[in-house]
Amino acid sequence: QVQLVESGGGLVQAGGSLRLSCAASGRTFRIYTMGWFRQAPGKEREFVAAIRWNGGDTYYADSVKGRFTISRDKITVYLQMNSLKPEDTAVYYCAVNLDSGNYYYASAYDSWGQGTQVTVSS
Repeated sequence: QVQLVESGGGLVQAGGSLRLSCAASGRTFRIYTMGWFRQAPGKEREFVAAIRWNGGDTYYADSVKGRFTISRDKITVYLQMNSLKPEDTAVYYCAVNLDSGNYYYASAYDSWGQGTQVTVSS
């Protein structure tokens, strides 16, 4: 019902910046929250940041607070990542939650993008 396309990943040195984009299409009027998650090799998928589609409230994992910023412009959500660290290396996924206030758990999200690789070298 909602399709997501991510872009913006890549290789960057520690301390550098990247901006990820996630463009939504389809029944975007149903979106309640859009979130970013990441998954490193051998680890569980973890919450990074989320933004309410209406109202713009934002939420961040403690590990990225103060370094990452989530924002929205029409049907695209961005994740600005500054002061990147090697431990930020992961595949980053955007996802939409259509009807629940729960933004933290991956199981609460209904549609996912294909993922984009972010690699931070030391």
